[in-house]
Amino acid sequence: QVSVKESVNSFLGMRSIRFCLKNQDIFKTQLRAIMRSSVYGNLRIMIPMIPHLSELEMTIELIDEIKNELEMRGEKFKNDIPLGIMIEVPATALTAETFAKKSDFFSIGTNDLIQYTIAVNREDEEVVHLYQPFHPAVLKLIHNTIKVGNDFGIEVSMCGEMAGNIYAVPILLGM
Repeated sequence: QVSVKESVNSFLGMRSIRFCLKNQDIFKTQLRAIMRSSVYGNLRIMIPMIPHLSELEMTIELIDEIKNELEMRGEKFKNDIPLGIMIEVPATALTAETFAKKSDFFSIGTNDLIQYTIAVNREDEEVVHLYQPFHPAVLKLIHNTIKVGNDFGIEVSMCGEMAGNIYAVPILLGM
């Protein structure tokens, strides 16, 4: 039984990788399932909402622990599953070099990155008009992430509303 405490600001609370690392029994079950299913096709593991390198390192340790466990039990899995992170937090975009050393790929989560960068909850009707994907700070963070990906030779993809915005295409291609 896992209890989920209602947070004052659920966007900044116990969610995503924080929830997984706090509830490692659930996370390990998920990782075991991912590892076992890897023999049936290509897959990648992406860790969302990860602003601290220590969270990525703890995740890598858990993955290694699961690999050792599966090896001991004689279960098959692919040992070289790519591991990446979702860049959704300004702190992660600003320190992308640190994460690139331990990641195989990045995915820029534009909805949250925009929301956290310009302090606008896109679900709040009173401020939604201030939600601006082309805000200079957002574009700088995206550009930095792409540059770091290129510098380290790792793939950078994008998801969220901006990824489907036709007006973003020339800007993103320019980056």
